[in-house]
Amino acid sequence: MARPRGAKARASAVVALLAELHPDAHCALEHANAYQLLAATILSAQCTDERVNMVTPALFARYPAPADLAAADQVEVEDLVRSTGFFRSKAKNLIGMAQAVEARYDGEIPTDLADFVTLPGVGRKTGNVVRSVWYGLPGLPVDTHVTRLSHRLRLSAHEDPVKIEADLAGMVPPEEWGLLSLRLIDHGRQVCDARKPRCGICGLAGICPSAGKFG
Repeated sequence: MARPRGAKARASAVVALLAELHPDAHCALEHANAYQLLAATILSAQCTDERVNMVTPALFARYPAPADLAAADQVEVEDLVRSTGFFRSKAKNLIGMAQAVEARYDGEIPTDLADFVTLPGVGRKTGNVVRSVWYGLPGLPVDTHVTRLSHRLRLSAHEDPVKIEADLAGMVPPEEWGLLSLRLIDHGRQVCDARKPRCGICGLAGICPSAGKFG
């Protein structure tokens, strides 16, 4: 593929190449419904998906619906999520989220990002995860992998995730947002490492302005 000229052309090429390189990209957080995905994503802050997946089965067995979690004792929730780190604030946010969902949305997880960001412990990234993964709606979660690759591919010069999201969303069709995020995450985990990117085997090297520039 010829090296694209300009960020928008490069973004289109990235979307196409990542679809070939990571056709099976999917959310690694195990879940059976929107509530479980939302809770798991809250727990995933500064924690691996693998660890979250070890914790959530017991959490959801004890609190199978938002109404159950809304009435939970915080100490009990803390014990269940302790190994994910920051367990006190996460337990507080989980209970607060469930209480808000019960009070404002009749126990149903919302779909609008404007509603998600009003829930305790839920920001744009978390809301976009649930929108794109569960509901199939446009949503572009920006995590550390998406941030790093956006910089290396020169798709955004910003550090603020909201501005990175806006940059990517302005160059990529809405129906591609969720998959682009998942594929950038996969590529960041498997190839474009933070410290030692594997440019020699990278399928994006031909269009990446940063390829080969890491010693």
